[in-house]
Amino acid sequence: MATRRAILTASTLAAPFLLSRRLRAAPARRVRLTLPWVAEGSNAYAFVAKANSYWADAGLDVEITRGYGSVAAAQAVGAGQFDFGLAAASAGIQQAAKGLPTVSLACCGYDATMAVAVLSDSPVRTLKDLAGKSIGGTVNSGEYPFLPAFAKAAGLDLNTVKLVQVDPNVRQRVLMERQVDAICGFAISIAPVLVANAMQPRFMLYSSAGLNFYNNALLTRPDVLQADPKLCQAMTEGLLKATRFCLLQPQDAVNLFLKQVPEAALAANGTKQIQTGLGIFDMTMIAKPSQRHALGWSEAADYAAMTDMVMQYLGAAGDKAPDPTALFTNEFVGSVTLSPEEWTQADANVKEYRALFV
Repeated sequence: MATRRAILTASTLAAPFLLSRRLRAAPARRVRLTLPWVAEGSNAYAFVAKANSYWADAGLDVEITRGYGSVAAAQAVGAGQFDFGLAAASAGIQQAAKGLPTVSLACCGYDATMAVAVLSDSPVRTLKDLAGKSIGGTVNSGEYPFLPAFAKAAGLDLNTVKLVQVDPNVRQRVLMERQVDAICGFAISIAPVLVANAMQPRFMLYSSAGLNFYNNALLTRPDVLQADPKLCQAMTEGLLKATRFCLLQPQDAVNLFLKQVPEAALAANGTKQIQTGLGIFDMTMIAKPSQRHALGWSEAADYAAMTDMVMQYLGAAGDKAPDPTALFTNEFVGSVTLSPEEWTQADANVKEYRALFV
């Protein structure tokens, strides 16, 4: 049995060590991140980053807030309401043209999935087949301004098409009820509802006609990037580690998401919607830049092309074309990669979602 003196000696020796550990344990730094929209499968990777402590391990306590559209999210970051946000790359470019500069720290999807959708039993096989038919669309939706360019590139005269304005909340419904022959929108948002309702859609991507837009980007402001590169590094790496997890373990990622956002499973076929949104996100991450370099890598040529298209189709009076090279950085990407075997596995995981696209 240990003597009282031995116990006291041991306690005395241990106390400075325990005290020093307490002194070194700094409180987690609070960081706010805005989503482009509500919590859903297409942005589940942010919740995976939080659930797997990728940010916490770097000393960050990240609060994830729902958004109200990519434009609003980019505006909120540019105006300083949030230091970080997920928003469509085109929205970041548009706000930079208006004097609210943002910079992308990582690409979170190499195809925005702007598309025209039809149902699986539709006789429409190509965009040109929509001549004499109807397309439902939402004027304020991000893909709508580019519909004329897509039609022109695909050989469809829009004057031969009946364009029907629909509310975004009923866009999928008017297609399911066959009130229109097709709808336009972002497949990553439209497909989950259609698939969950056993309505297998087919999507004709704008990118197939050369209108290539990245999906979401992790945005911050240039002043944050300059003042706190370590914070930017931690936010970027945490998000990309989560993306890697989603690519290789999609069902585990869905389960982690639903534990944090349990209300998502309460909707009819809610779990299926989350699986589909995440599956399409994963599909958009399997691209040449991410395979050649690393997850999140952005190509200068892509930003130059996107900037040109944003200025041509979204530019307004007073807008000034930003320098494309100032819109993104690859400074914090490169550490999160997949092996050739893992890329093969990731590609196999999204096979059923590739079948939705023609």
